[in-house]
Amino acid sequence: MISTSNITLRVGKKALFEDVNIKFTEGNCYGLIGANGAGKSTFLRILSGQLEPSKGEVVITPGERLSFLQQDHFQYDEYMVLDTVMMGNARLYEIMKEKEVIYAKEDFTDEDGIKASELEGEFAAMNGWEAESDAATLLNGLGIGAEMHDKAMKDLNGPEKVKVLLAQALFGNPDILLLDEPTNHLDLDAIAWLEEFLINFDNTVIVVSHDRYFLNKVCTQIADIDYGKIKLYAGNYDFWYESSQLLIRQMKEANKKKEEKIKELQEFISRFSANASKSKQATSRKRALEKIELDDIQPSSRKYPYIDFRPNRDIGNEVLTVEGLSKTIGGEKILDHLSFTLNHDDKVAFVGGNELAKTTLFQILTGEMEPDEGTYKWGVTTSQAYFPLDSGSEFDNDYTIVEWLTQYSEEKDVTYVRGFLGRMLFSGEDGVKRVRVLSGGEKVRCLLSKMMISGANVLLLDEPTNHLDMESITALNNGLVKFPGVLLFSSRDHQIVQTTANRIMEIVPGGKLIDKITTYDEYLESDEMARKRQTYSIQSEEDD
Repeated sequence: MISTSNITLRVGKKALFEDVNIKFTEGNCYGLIGANGAGKSTFLRILSGQLEPSKGEVVITPGERLSFLQQDHFQYDEYMVLDTVMMGNARLYEIMKEKEVIYAKEDFTDEDGIKASELEGEFAAMNGWEAESDAATLLNGLGIGAEMHDKAMKDLNGPEKVKVLLAQALFGNPDILLLDEPTNHLDLDAIAWLEEFLINFDNTVIVVSHDRYFLNKVCTQIADIDYGKIKLYAGNYDFWYESSQLLIRQMKEANKKKEEKIKELQEFISRFSANASKSKQATSRKRALEKIELDDIQPSSRKYPYIDFRPNRDIGNEVLTVEGLSKTIGGEKILDHLSFTLNHDDKVAFVGGNELAKTTLFQILTGEMEPDEGTYKWGVTTSQAYFPLDSGSEFDNDYTIVEWLTQYSEEKDVTYVRGFLGRMLFSGEDGVKRVRVLSGGEKVRCLLSKMMISGANVLLLDEPTNHLDMESITALNNGLVKFPGVLLFSSRDHQIVQTTANRIMEIVPGGKLIDKITTYDEYLESDEMARKRQTYSIQSEEDD
C-alpha cells in the first residue's frame, strides 16, 4: 500500500497540490487523470521519491518494492537490453553482479564461499533463476524479439528503448507500479499485451495515460486531479466521466430547486411583510430563507477544443486508385506492390506495428516521396489535408500563430482566422506567440486548425493524438466521427480507431497489405489476424 499525508507542492506562490491525503491499496489499478498542467506526472514523481513535496510525506508499507517507468531514454545506453530489464529489481541485479565477482576470483577463500552461499540463498528466494527468462518474456510480449536481447541499448531506436524501459518497470512483480504514459510509442499489439498484463497484475498500479480505451480496460478506480485536489472514483474512465457529469447535473438541479424556493419565499416576504396578520409568517419565511445555501459548483479546469472538419465540396465516386506501389528504404522492402481503391464513404485506419510503412505510404500519397514502382491517382473532386508524423519543418520559422495559419487560408481576414484558433483554445495574446516556441500539444492544435480551415474532403492523419491531452483527443475523436468525407489515418488510440474506421488496412512485415471492410475490434478477433500472428510467431522461432 502507498498513501500520502498532507502532500503539498508549491511552485513559486502557486500551490499545485494542497494537503492531499489519499490511499492506494493492493489489487487496484488507479488511473490518474486531469487536465494538462494539473500535475499528474509531478504527483507520480512525488510518489516515486524523485521529487520532494513542499509539505507532507509519502508512506509505503514496510518491505514493499516500488517500481516506476523511467523517462530518461539514454540512461542505460551502455548496458545490454536483457540486463537493463533485470535492473528493474535493483537488489536482484546487485546480487547477480556480486556473485559474478566472487566466482571470478582466482583465490577463492572460505569467506567467499560463505558469502556466495548467502547470496545464492537470497537469489533463490527472489526467483533469481527465472530472472532471464522472465525478462525475455516481457520483452517478447512488448515486441522486442530475442535477436535484440543481447544488443546494447544505444543500438536501439527511441520506441524500442521505451519498450525496454517499460519491461524494466514491470520486471520482478513489484508491489507498487507507477507508469507515466506507458502506451506512448507502443503499437496497438503491444498495448493489447500490456492491457492483459495489468489486468492480471495483483498488486498496486497507478497509471497516467491519455488513452481512454486503455484506462477503461485496466483501471478499477480513477484518481481525478482538479484544482489541486485528488478525488477517487470507483470504476474505470467511462464510469468516472458519467459519475462526474451526473454529480454536476444533480448539483445544478438541486440549486435550481433552491433558487425556485428562494424566489417563492422572497415574493411572500415582499408581499406580506407590512401586513400585520401575516407578519409572523413573513418573519418565519425570512428565517427559512437565511438557511438556504446554494451548492458551490466549481467549474472543472478541463477545457475541450471544438474540432469540426467541414469540406468545401462533396466528394465524388472516384476517390483514390493505388496500383502496385512499392518502396524500399535502406535495403528493406517497406511497401510491396500495394493496390487498393477507396470509395467515397471509406474511413480507413492503418494499424499494426509497421510504423515506417504507414508513414511512407502517407508521404507518397501526399507527394512528399516518390515510389520506386506503381502509381496512384486522386479523383478530380478530391482535396487533401495532411497531418504528418513529423511536423518540425512546419514550425521552423518566425511567424506568429495568426500569421502561420493565415498563409493556409483562402480568407485572409484576421477575425476569420482567429475564429479557427479560438476553437482550438488559442485566445487573446496567444495569437501573437511565435510558432517556433510552441509546445508539442500547441503545435498539434495548430495543425488541426490548418486542416479545418482547408475545407478538404479527404483527411490523412499520421498519429494525430501524439502530444494531445485527453480533452483534445476526445474532441478530435468526435470531429473525425462527424466528418462526412474520406479518412486515411493511423492512431494508437484504440477508441478512435474503433469508433471511426469502417475499413482496416495493415501493412505487414515485408510490405504486403491486409485490407478488410470491418471494425477494428472485429478485425482483431478475425481468423486472418490469428493466422497472421501465428505465422510471425513461427517465423520468429525459425529466426532464433
